[in-house]
Amino acid sequence: MTTVILALIAGSVVGVALGGLGGGGSMLAIPALIYLLRFSPSQATTASLLIVAATSLTGLIAHARAGRVRWRTGTLFATAGLPAAAVAGAVSAKLPGALLTVAFALLAGLAAGRMLIPGAGTVPSAAAGLGKATAAGAGLGAITGLLGVGGGFLAVPALVSVLAFPMGEAIGTSLLVISANALAALLPRLGGTGAVGWAIVGPFTGTAVLGAWGGERWAKRFSGRTLQKVFGITLLAIAALMLIDALL
Repeated sequence: MTTVILALIAGSVVGVALGGLGGGGSMLAIPALIYLLRFSPSQATTASLLIVAATSLTGLIAHARAGRVRWRTGTLFATAGLPAAAVAGAVSAKLPGALLTVAFALLAGLAAGRMLIPGAGTVPSAAAGLGKATAAGAGLGAITGLLGVGGGFLAVPALVSVLAFPMGEAIGTSLLVISANALAALLPRLGGTGAVGWAIVGPFTGTAVLGAWGGERWAKRFSGRTLQKVFGITLLAIAALMLIDALL
């Protein structure tokens, strides 16, 4: 019962992050699954993909209703990442848990830096082009498949800097990209559905979906910069703790 309650609480936080920021939910989901709910790193990445796919689709509907999704461009961006997501998803299940944890911690630290330092890691709009957009989409897909993250923290800056999207449309469109990549990465892993841990993942996903609706609404009350700072500090602390735990 205690585990289910923890799953419900963690799921709500993940949903709010995805709905409000257009990404970042899996950066919280994976540490919660590993350290609070005692999943192995491999199980956590698979469960995270399922949670992120369901939650991103929910957030996508909310943003689409508000007219903040560019379907054609988002579909092209996502399509570039689908093959990489599928291949990396199959490879990830065979990698050591400690390696996945270290890689995730480093990626989380990079994501925190992007959120805390204005302009960090962005590409000047003058460099925009189809080739760069395609490369960004493929790289995002590979990261999604390998580490079980949706990649919104990378998708949003890419859509803003490479494709010159306004922030609101970048957040909404990123959820389309995240949903497609998460589903593509999840499919190769579903052969062993017994390892997913449905008794925990089900409640986690349910509250994450509800949180995504609330996150989209709460995002309107605060500036994007404020939300990014709070999330970035939290993410940096999580990355440091995971890296220490994996190396000691």
